[in-house]
Amino acid sequence: MKKFEQQKRKLGTQDGFIAALDQSGGSTPKALNLYGIKNDAWSGDQQMFDLVHQMRTRIITTPAFNGDRILAAILFENTMDRDIQGLGTADYLWNVKRVVPILKVDKGLAEEGDGVQLMKPMPALDALLDKARGKGIFGTKMRSVIKQANPQGVAAIVKQQFEVGRQIVAKGLVPIIEPEVDIKCPDKAGAEKLLKDGLMRELNALAAGQTVMLKLTLPEQDNLYADCIAHRNVLRVVALSGGYTREEANRRLARQHKMVASFSRALVEGLTAQQTDAAFDEAMDESIQSIFAASRT
Repeated sequence: MKKFEQQKRKLGTQDGFIAALDQSGGSTPKALNLYGIKNDAWSGDQQMFDLVHQMRTRIITTPAFNGDRILAAILFENTMDRDIQGLGTADYLWNVKRVVPILKVDKGLAEEGDGVQLMKPMPALDALLDKARGKGIFGTKMRSVIKQANPQGVAAIVKQQFEVGRQIVAKGLVPIIEPEVDIKCPDKAGAEKLLKDGLMRELNALAAGQTVMLKLTLPEQDNLYADCIAHRNVLRVVALSGGYTREEANRRLARQHKMVASFSRALVEGLTAQQTDAAFDEAMDESIQSIFAASRT
């Protein structure tokens, strides 16, 4: 069986969750600060990205981080372009850990309008997708944010996500469509209802062979996205932690049938650069096990 089909089967059928290791740009200093590395530890982007790659390498190479409980890992471009133990990061993930490599492709968020933040333009997307395929990447992820239950804004978010999603599918990759609903949205349940309706319209318009994944905020109404999970064009629906603590995110996730985690902050909560390897490995194992258990519902 070809690698792509093996990876697709793993993502579609195996128990587990997706590790989101794709903080980039403006969120990188915050990720390092939470890991116990303060801003005065680096000068310039190169040193900062060296430090974050050391952090990601430590996470990925820990014994607990493997394909038994982790389906895939989302990377940002800088991580994809680097090596782990002499292998390209994507090759290391799949060949050593049996974890499917996925690439974050968006270039950040535009200014808020109509209660949402669309993605910034991606004029070099085709070239990035070609590079990703050459490096063994299976799929992509792109994030936009809904801050208000505004019908026009939500419709614009969904339209943009699927337009770019079709471009990614045409390159032979599986896109993770991520229209995040901000957990501080005043009418979060209302925004989620608008989003669900928009998602179903776009999913129903896809051709038979156009496969996507969805990454969604844990909803106020349990199992709101059941129709999306069951859709013929959807490989998997995953949940973002969105600022919830790991305990709260796991509690909410456990109530969503067949929705699995794709956590970032919640995954690495409690990990620090100062921990011994034994303490770090133990904390990583506990985190992975708790998220894995919440995803098996």
